[in-house]
Amino acid sequence: MGAANDSPICEARGVSVAFGGQVVLEDVSLAIQAGEVVAILGPSGCGKSTLLRVLVGLLRPTAGEVLAHGQPLVGIHPGVAIVFQSFALYPWLTVRQNVEVGLNRLRLDSAMARERVTRCIDLVGLEGYEESYPKELSGGMKQRVGIARALVREPELLFMDEPFSNLDVFTAESLRSETYALWVGGQGDGRGSRRPTSLRSIVLITHIIEEAVFLADRIVIMGTKPGHIRQVLQNHVPHPREYQSAEFLKMVGRIHHEIVSEHMPDEAGEGARRAEQELEPIPLVDVGEIVGLMEMVLDHHGRVSVFVLDQLTDFDFGHTLAVVMAGEMLDFLDTPREMVVLTDLGRRFLLEGINGRKAIFRDQLLKLPLFNNLIRRLEKAEHHELPRDVIEEQLVLRGAATATTAADLFDKIVAWGRFGELLGYSPDTEMLYQMERREAAP
Repeated sequence: MGAANDSPICEARGVSVAFGGQVVLEDVSLAIQAGEVVAILGPSGCGKSTLLRVLVGLLRPTAGEVLAHGQPLVGIHPGVAIVFQSFALYPWLTVRQNVEVGLNRLRLDSAMARERVTRCIDLVGLEGYEESYPKELSGGMKQRVGIARALVREPELLFMDEPFSNLDVFTAESLRSETYALWVGGQGDGRGSRRPTSLRSIVLITHIIEEAVFLADRIVIMGTKPGHIRQVLQNHVPHPREYQSAEFLKMVGRIHHEIVSEHMPDEAGEGARRAEQELEPIPLVDVGEIVGLMEMVLDHHGRVSVFVLDQLTDFDFGHTLAVVMAGEMLDFLDTPREMVVLTDLGRRFLLEGINGRKAIFRDQLLKLPLFNNLIRRLEKAEHHELPRDVIEEQLVLRGAATATTAADLFDKIVAWGRFGELLGYSPDTEMLYQMERREAAP
């Protein structure tokens, strides 16, 4: 799948994006060539979808430039189509009518439009469902409609924004394989070309390493705070790709290592010290997930490779890392190199009953700048309570969250605070309060 020698289909040069003074993307440069599948891989919050919107022309960068075939991009890139994470179908339209939406503004005659729609419906395996409504379709079938709607425009570049993340495991794997066959089928492998003749490249947004290795020729690994490109890897795993082949597993391991090197510190205790120095957000994970992962580490004599740990959980690798980071912030876990180690405090926590665990958890929360700052503000507030919207605004202003993540972060703060019997929250009044002050009130 070699790239053509002509100018890139689209290109970002030194692109930065900021919202309300907060930098989301910083100095990102990326060119999409013809004849390749590019996966943009990274954890939540690294700016993957923001970069997609910039490349498409839906969002103007704060700095830098975006080019289409070597020329400055003005407006929406004329040669792209997008498959969204949510199916984004019109419930009052049939399958055929939803696909026809993709033809808007193309000004095709009725015969050509009808032929394109029929061909794309057949291409994604929805023949016979043309007159069905979205409510009659499974999640996988709805996403097939979304793919057909994108392809009916005959784009040269197809953007897929986490297209399989809202599907169950088996349906996602089926569609992933069909997407692979759709692209590779036009590469002269003897199976016959199924790929639309116009389609020259695909850009896939994903947080799943195996998905990136299975589908992509080039894998762009993004980092966070702010979003940036850490590394670009060429994927030389031969076709047809098999998940359990030695080459495939080696590539997955290499990417695991690259991601771990950013999100897990090299020295034991470094993460806890960093959390004490900065007003960092807590990872968006549940207390039960932290405790369950700690139990797994204990079952492995208190020390286990993060890769082994990932195989033991039902999480994707990014979420496993987030749970490990949460345990590390609380000083229950250390992460020397690629190992996850249970600390003495973590062992003591697991030996305690529920009340003992709550007391230890509370003590550790008070060591986190985020909770310490919040408690000090509640102690000064009237009735020792604060409105949710005020706290969410402060989370954004202090750099702990963005406008889109503040609500989720607030919910996790409440959940962690309740477990430690430190914070309480009233959904009726939308007020956060200091639990011990409320209990001590007459």
